[in-house]
Amino acid sequence: MSVQLQTLSNGFRIVTERMDGLKSASIGVWVLAGGRHERVEQNGIAHFLEHMAFKGTKRRSSLQIAEAIEDVGGYINAYTSREMTAYYARVLENDVPLALDVIADIVLNPVFDPAEIEIERGVILQEIGQTLDTPDDIVFDWLQEVAYPDQPIGRSILGATERVSAFSRDDLAGFVGEHYGPAQMVLSAAGAVDHDKLVAEAEKLFGHLSPVHGHLEQVATFHGGERREVKALEQVHFALAIEGPNYRDPAIYTAQIFSTAMGGGMSSRLFQEVREKRGLCYSIFAQAGAYADTGLTTIYAGTSADQIGELATITMDELKRAADDMSPEEVARARAQMKAGLLMGLESPSNRAERLARLLAIWDRIPDLEETVAMIDAVTTGDVKDFAAQTATGAGTAMALYGPVSAAPTLEALRERLAA
Repeated sequence: MSVQLQTLSNGFRIVTERMDGLKSASIGVWVLAGGRHERVEQNGIAHFLEHMAFKGTKRRSSLQIAEAIEDVGGYINAYTSREMTAYYARVLENDVPLALDVIADIVLNPVFDPAEIEIERGVILQEIGQTLDTPDDIVFDWLQEVAYPDQPIGRSILGATERVSAFSRDDLAGFVGEHYGPAQMVLSAAGAVDHDKLVAEAEKLFGHLSPVHGHLEQVATFHGGERREVKALEQVHFALAIEGPNYRDPAIYTAQIFSTAMGGGMSSRLFQEVREKRGLCYSIFAQAGAYADTGLTTIYAGTSADQIGELATITMDELKRAADDMSPEEVARARAQMKAGLLMGLESPSNRAERLARLLAIWDRIPDLEETVAMIDAVTTGDVKDFAAQTATGAGTAMALYGPVSAAPTLEALRERLAA
């Protein structure tokens, strides 16, 4: 397996990795334009645009887009995140040129038919409604909002109902014009791919694009705070965020090992203490997420109204205790989980193509896998203890609660317990 990288004269980047023995390939275009690139009046438009890509182009109807890929047994989809939008497909080796043509078509040639805009507006409004009815989804949107208030990175990716209800064809075309430039795009493919052929096809399809000059990204500033939403649910949904490193900071590996040791599996501290020993919840986990300029260590649990106080205080006690007695065995286990997850994931061409695109977006190069593994192995028990101590005493915090929350402690009280 070998990674090859090529940049066209207009800044459009192509990265591929051939995986010998595979008969299929995953291919996609990752556009470095997501929720954090929206102005307040545009909130939700990147996601709306992703939906509209499949609603017809100058060459294909929405049905023809689907049929082109599914007639050859392939799969096509897209997603929007806070920092990028991805359009991708999985096909057999001989159908890679077709998949690239379809993806280029939906990215570059959407017609934004007014009738289709109205249909898809209804679909997205239903998606927003579904999220609002899913407590363990919406609580993370509220947590993000309270961590980064009045900032693009803190707003919902789906957008507010009133915004989505008002977007016009000109709004969609305007966002494309501002952000869909060649330097903001990465074509990534993995599996049964021929790099030189893909570059030649990409030159034909994307080589004519001109740079855009409206691509702005507001620097994120963590503020923190608390949001409580009262509703007659069976459980209180508890989400806590602690400010962490961005994905270019070497400390991100320490943050990931710390979060894995705290709540990354059945052997983790929070799972054992909160669920196994005390039976306070069914689900509890911790994870470390990162962006270009900030990051969050997030803990989530769902519990009953009369047990939320105990669950929240035990969680803080476990965070604090980690600074004193995190063991080498726990760190070694977390390292092994991270490396295994990384390496197992790379057996999938879809995961590998996404990883290539993300690494290129972050570093403008593809670090060797051995380099990443070495960074994970370099994290010591002392590093994790120091990170835990910093988390307990110096990091910003945010909390979101949803359900019968009257007995839940305040964030201020939890901060005091953490710092005591």
